[in-house]
Amino acid sequence: MIRQLRRFLAAILPLVLLAACAPAVRIKPTVGLLQAQAAREQALADAHHWTLNGRLGVSDGQQGGSGSFSWTQDGDRYAFVLRAPITGRSFRLSGGPAGATLDGLDTGPLHGPDAEALMRKAIGWEVPLHDLRAWVLGLRADSGPAVLSFGENRLPSLLRQDGWSVDYRAWDMSREPPLPVKVYAERPPYKVRLSIESWHFN
Repeated sequence: MIRQLRRFLAAILPLVLLAACAPAVRIKPTVGLLQAQAAREQALADAHHWTLNGRLGVSDGQQGGSGSFSWTQDGDRYAFVLRAPITGRSFRLSGGPAGATLDGLDTGPLHGPDAEALMRKAIGWEVPLHDLRAWVLGLRADSGPAVLSFGENRLPSLLRQDGWSVDYRAWDMSREPPLPVKVYAERPPYKVRLSIESWHFN
C-alpha cells in the first residue's frame, strides 16, 4: 500500500544535504550562553503561526531521498508537503490534536493518531515531527532534558534531546532573534536534514 511513497523517497535526488562539512565549533555552555538562549526561547515562545520552505533529506541508514518541502504551522495544526523534484508529485501530511492524515497515496488517504505514528506506519521511519517543531526554531523541545553546545556566534551548535542529536550548521543572522537555516537531526540509523530557504511568520 505504501510502495509508491517508498519509491518516491528512494528514487528522487540523492541526499545532497548529507555532504560532509568541516567539524563545527562546540563551546560548552556557560551561564551567559544559557541565559542568552533562554532569552531567545522567550522571544519565540509565542511563535505558533509560521511557514517555512526548503529542502528535506531523510535516511534510515539503508534507503534515503530528498525533495523540496513546505511546512505550515497554525497553532496546534500543521501541514507538511513534500514534493518530488522530477515528477512533481507531492505528499501532504496534515493534522492536529485529533490525528494526522497522509495524502498523495494511490490507495487514498492514510490516517493515524499522530504524525510520528503515521510515518512509522507508512514507511517505517522515525521522524521526530513534534520535537522538530521546536528544533527548527532553534529551541529546546518540551520532550525532556536537553544538553546544548554553542558555536562562535553564541547560538546553539549542537542540541541533544530525546535521543536525537540536532546539529545547527547555519543561521540567518539578519533576523532578530536569529533563526536556523540548516538543521541536521540524527538518531542512528535515522537522519533528517532540513535546508531552510525562507521563513514567514503570520
